[in-house]
Amino acid sequence: MRGFGPWLAVLAVVLLLSALRLRTLAALVSVAWLVWCVWTWIRPTRHRRPD
Repeated sequence: MRGFGPWLAVLAVVLLLSALRLRTLAALVSVAWLVWCVWTWIRPTRHRRPD
């Protein structure tokens, strides 16, 4: 359940912005969140240098 915290927070922000008639900003937040999620899934893993 802990992993859903950021998702629920972004959902709450988007719903709040939409309710305040700031739908463009809500859409931007949604797209930014989607881009960040995709980036974290596909980014190359960082390799540690051997000591």
